[in-house]
Amino acid sequence: MEKIIEMRNIRKTFLGNVANNNINFVIYKGEIVSLLGENGAGKTTLMKILYGMYTKDSGEIYVNGRKVEINSPKDAIALGIGMVHQHFTLVRTLTVLENVILGLPSPKGFELDLESARKKLQEIIKKYKLVVDPDAKIWQLSVGERQRVEIIKALYRDINVLILDEPTAVLTPQEVEELFATLRIFKNEGKSVVFISHKLEEVMEISDRIVILRNGVVTGERKKEETNERELARLMVGKEVIEALRKEGGTVGAPVLKVEGIKALNDKGILALKGINFEVRKGEILGVAGVAGNGQKELEDVICGVRNPLEGHIYLKDKEVTGKSPKEIVNMGIGRIPEDRMESGLILDIPVYENLVIEFYDKPPFSKGMLINYAEIKRFAEKLVKEYRVKTSSIYAITRTLSGGNLQKLILARVLSQNPEFLIASQPTRGLDVGAMEYIHQKLLEAKTKGAAIMLISEDLNEILHLSDRIMVMYEGEIMGIIDRSKEDVDIEELGLMMAGAKRRVAL
Repeated sequence: MEKIIEMRNIRKTFLGNVANNNINFVIYKGEIVSLLGENGAGKTTLMKILYGMYTKDSGEIYVNGRKVEINSPKDAIALGIGMVHQHFTLVRTLTVLENVILGLPSPKGFELDLESARKKLQEIIKKYKLVVDPDAKIWQLSVGERQRVEIIKALYRDINVLILDEPTAVLTPQEVEELFATLRIFKNEGKSVVFISHKLEEVMEISDRIVILRNGVVTGERKKEETNERELARLMVGKEVIEALRKEGGTVGAPVLKVEGIKALNDKGILALKGINFEVRKGEILGVAGVAGNGQKELEDVICGVRNPLEGHIYLKDKEVTGKSPKEIVNMGIGRIPEDRMESGLILDIPVYENLVIEFYDKPPFSKGMLINYAEIKRFAEKLVKEYRVKTSSIYAITRTLSGGNLQKLILARVLSQNPEFLIASQPTRGLDVGAMEYIHQKLLEAKTKGAAIMLISEDLNEILHLSDRIMVMYEGEIMGIIDRSKEDVDIEELGLMMAGAKRRVAL
């Protein structure tokens, strides 16, 4: 096979911590090669070096047999290398079209050639089946739609090697299949893909070759047909990983959260919730399934007080929470793991220990009157960092320096440490490796067993099926039905039809 890119003995350290330890990595023409590894294993660092975002300490990079120095993303793009990051790099106030052409020279000099740009953009959308409105502002798009824009932005630059960092983390099962179809088109054109993912079943489906990293070194390389998920998991984490079975134990009690007739607008001013009615009971997990952009985010926002409903009521036991502030809602016993950890879950430019108490630092034992007990806060933070296996140099590290998976662990640690009566968990394992995912699932099941009422919003259908006692399907702001797993088995085909709006059933 023809080598497109070869990275030789790549070494990279951060403040004495070795992220990449003399790694050798090859990309062949017309292949999809996957990079597997736990959070902090060094896979994103390696690809950021290839894309020019990080400077290697030592080592060599060859493109088409020629030694090159890549000092910036501009250099990488000129060499035909594009990268779609796990965390979006889009300008929220600009349109899709404006984001795609941002930074590119115009054939008309100082005058923007929007007509030609729109034509090329629409050709890419059609060819690769990445449907998005060119004139929509980024802030108006769902997380899944924003990911599509990132992919389109890379393809627009006529690259030959496409690096995707956890690309399916924000996609539904249907969207994942659409993405895979796109990648196969790209591959069949003789181009190459580097696919970073923690989802073993996806890696086995899409890859030609799989390279596994652990603690900054390559621990294995396999062709897809020569391996299986169990072996890959062992190579990733250094031990056998067996996902905990969904526990049926624990008693389901009275309703903890009741939602009655809720209507709400989305950010575009369009009705996103159309009279929603449901309840979540003590000791159960209600999974919310649906294609991205069908009202799940608006439902999360309304329950947590960051979006006001047009009408309807929300009750926590016998207390109405409709219209209360996010702070009041947290104080009442509602915990929130938000969909977007970067924007809604954390303040990235403060230390780790401050983020771990930011929702309740003004309560005992962390404060007394106007005095804050920093010693107690730091003791608490050390305990949570250890318990939740957060990889950080210290609790004093600036939060922005943590990997995506570890940012998610911070939020989970903060919320679950308060034992909320009701927990809304939106995409709780997005971006986590298989070992961390197993751990988080166990934590959610423990919270359920302790009596918490949990609403799990996830675009990972396997996660919904794995954890949920009941499954509620949403489509265009309405509930298509609720499947009670204590009374019936799940028909995946029926579930898919409900998610697509092709079938409605009476909620059980």
